[in-house]
Amino acid sequence: MNRDDVLAEFAACGALLRGHFVLSSGLHSDTYLNKSLVSMHPDRTERLCRALAAKAKKAFAGDIRFVVSPAMGAIIYGYETARHLGVPFMFVERVDGAFALRRGFTLNEGDRVLIVEDIVSTGLSSRECIDAVRALGAEVVGLACLIDRSGGKAEVGAPMVALAEMSVEAWPADALPEHLKRLPPVKPGSRGVSQ
Repeated sequence: MNRDDVLAEFAACGALLRGHFVLSSGLHSDTYLNKSLVSMHPDRTERLCRALAAKAKKAFAGDIRFVVSPAMGAIIYGYETARHLGVPFMFVERVDGAFALRRGFTLNEGDRVLIVEDIVSTGLSSRECIDAVRALGAEVVGLACLIDRSGGKAEVGAPMVALAEMSVEAWPADALPEHLKRLPPVKPGSRGVSQ
């Protein structure tokens, strides 16, 4: 599956949007990828995650023993990728503002873990997820994501592979380009960041 195939999956279900969006980072963008609309369709999700599992397996040498994703948005993609890799899946969630394993999930010293994300923009949640896994003594072999919208610029703290890469600009609220100033902002994300 190449970049065009991945973006076609998003476009076909109305998940590749243009307008004025406030991202979960608080930055503003004229492009938004609504991965929730993609995950509504098991067939699309299965195709994307099968391809992501194959790419991760090829990119990261050695056995991957577990897949871990950050809650909430990447859970479906992490689970489906783990299914194609034939390994257990877990997710981290926020406890007092920091990612942690809960619900009886555990990792041991030296466990080889693949982090699976949906969309990487700034890499913040990816870094936090990686840090939480490493704090338990597990080895993060790498990060796999559906789309890297940073165009390869996001620093996640581990080797990263993406099914598709895009260079999508984002701006702080006080430095908007003219084309965004004319459009009312929409906040489609889930973190509740104020505008």
